[in-house]
Amino acid sequence: MQKYEGFPPGIVKETGLPNPFFSDLLPLIDDLGELKVVLFSLWALRQKEGMFRFLRYRDFSENAALMNGLAVTDPQAAAETLLETALARAVERGALLCVELRRDSGCELLYFANTPRGRSGVMQVQAGKWQPLEGDSIEILPARPNIYTLYEDNIGPLTPMIADTLKAAEQEYPPHWLEEAVQIAVEANARNWRYIEAVLKGWEKDGRDGRLAAKESGENGNPYISGKYADFIEH
Repeated sequence: MQKYEGFPPGIVKETGLPNPFFSDLLPLIDDLGELKVVLFSLWALRQKEGMFRFLRYRDFSENAALMNGLAVTDPQAAAETLLETALARAVERGALLCVELRRDSGCELLYFANTPRGRSGVMQVQAGKWQPLEGDSIEILPARPNIYTLYEDNIGPLTPMIADTLKAAEQEYPPHWLEEAVQIAVEANARNWRYIEAVLKGWEKDGRDGRLAAKESGENGNPYISGKYADFIEH
């Protein structure tokens, strides 16, 4: 048996799981490979962005940790076969939803979580009303500094109250949103959580297009100082 050395010291990033996973879905799963694929999916989908979050087959097959984990469930079988079996079981179970995307270049399977948003995404694909861009890259995002380190390095000391606030924000917003919002606060010399939170809520309500356009045009973020976030700057 290969021994695990334990979780590292300090505050580490966490991945939230919906309570029904433990109360309703977990008792139904009777296959280790299926369980690993479902857990990987819930982790990976949280790193995606866009209207509908989904995974392609290669998101599973190109993840070394997942494939090595599947291999130990049956050393005599090919890892690809174990992955295909586990995905099929997860879809049949209803933990994941699978839809075939047809293009002129061929067909591709997309995997969604069986959530209201995921079900809506499948329906939109089936109706031909939505599809990811051709060649759209959705590789698993690389590891980023966790929100606690990001805050301490750029904003200020981490208090217990701030730590709880950051933990909640990490569950609500994608990691790259948090990283960019902190960057905007630093550029605006507004090193406080109220300003960062205002930026995040603004993106959640209005989208991030305005910020991206400003960066591409060479603006330095001043609209965030004189505009709707001005009240959150500490003078």
